[in-house]
Amino acid sequence: MQEAARAIGGPLYADLPGDLAVSFEFFPPKTPAMQDSLWQAVETLVPLGPRFFSVTYGAGGSTRERTHATVARIVAETPTPAAAHLTCVNATAAELDAIADDYWAAGVRHIVALRGDPPGGQARFEPVPGGHASAADLVKALKRRHDFEVSVSCYPEVHPEAASPAADLEALKAKIDAGASRAISQFFFEPDTYFRFRDAVAAAGLKVELVPGILPVSNFANLQKMAASCGTHLPDWMGRLFAGLDDKPAARQLVAATVSAEMARRLYAGGVRHFHFYTLNRAELSYAICHLLGVRPVLEAQ
Repeated sequence: MQEAARAIGGPLYADLPGDLAVSFEFFPPKTPAMQDSLWQAVETLVPLGPRFFSVTYGAGGSTRERTHATVARIVAETPTPAAAHLTCVNATAAELDAIADDYWAAGVRHIVALRGDPPGGQARFEPVPGGHASAADLVKALKRRHDFEVSVSCYPEVHPEAASPAADLEALKAKIDAGASRAISQFFFEPDTYFRFRDAVAAAGLKVELVPGILPVSNFANLQKMAASCGTHLPDWMGRLFAGLDDKPAARQLVAATVSAEMARRLYAGGVRHFHFYTLNRAELSYAICHLLGVRPVLEAQ
């Protein structure tokens, strides 16, 4: 409550102690120009001393080689640990074992294990013959194969396919029991959404590091589509804030940084000390938010 009172009564961001951990997510680039943009973002964020960079994995393994190349480059050229996303979609257990072996050989020690979205045209996920049926099965297989650190996903507003909130918590429990040590949340836009979920996880007796996923808004129209696909609620006030900014990218970026920083500051006041940023391969918004939250370049702080 002392921290909450300070957040309300004084300047929201001045003199924060810099006691946060941060991590950042990228997607594998499709073109040389996108590769350059991604690497510029990596180089901008490395000085903040992130716990890890994670790299996503396209639907059905469509970016397998590019994901591996990006993760391997992070391991080879930066001091930041890299986490590779891996899904169960369109892959047998043997194929996933081989991918896990390749990552281990490349020096990757952290996997973000996901079931994955149903391939295009399918209403529900169905494993291929000999494949894993769930993220929990994938976690078990990874932990048997190598001593990976494993992160998984969680859904503060309930997974769209879950039969109920209780069933969604059971799915999370299965992943934790299988060996996951961290759950990174789907993005959300109101602090109470996270706090209610954190309380529900605690009430269910689940002991896991629960990391909020923060998505700075770079394009509100695209965000509406993303939110609809994953069941994330967009508050009415967000639409009002971003109205009229479609052709004003600089102003939109200022508003986006303010919205995400304010939410993160409230989460900080509620005890959160690790934020995972969905960067969309751009560093500016995430860097600005981290700066406001007291996360500064490591060399500068020494």
